[in-house]
Amino acid sequence: MANDINQVTLVGRLTRDAELKYTGGGTAVCKFSIALNRSRKNGDQWQEEAHFFDIVVWGRQGEAIHQYLTKGKQIAVQGELRQNRWEKDGQQRSKVEITAQNVQLLGGPSGNRNEAPASSYNSRPDTQHGPNENSNNFSGGPEQFEDDIPF
Repeated sequence: MANDINQVTLVGRLTRDAELKYTGGGTAVCKFSIALNRSRKNGDQWQEEAHFFDIVVWGRQGEAIHQYLTKGKQIAVQGELRQNRWEKDGQQRSKVEITAQNVQLLGGPSGNRNEAPASSYNSRPDTQHGPNENSNNFSGGPEQFEDDIPF
């Protein structure tokens, strides 16, 4: 067995609203694209460069999160690269997509963090029911800490 690694983490903005469909067997498939901006120097000038990635979220995770995935929304995606291959008109074709295992909602279209708090949706079978309770979304104040903190 190979010890290969296939793991990717991206933070970007949705280029369109997510699309939710179902397979013939009834499995939910949520698809969307994100754009990531990068600055690079070309001579004396800095240029913005956009990169676009297609994301797929399967099952209950896709059903739970698709309504929040709207154009311009900033998200973080953790997943793996998958290469789909098919034949069309006698030509071999392929496309690389990211199959998401974890999607975290970050900011709105303008980066406004005053909307709903960030949520994390994880595709592991034991956590497919919505926000990940283990995410670092602590909203309590200092009164929730004990007084005997050693620092």
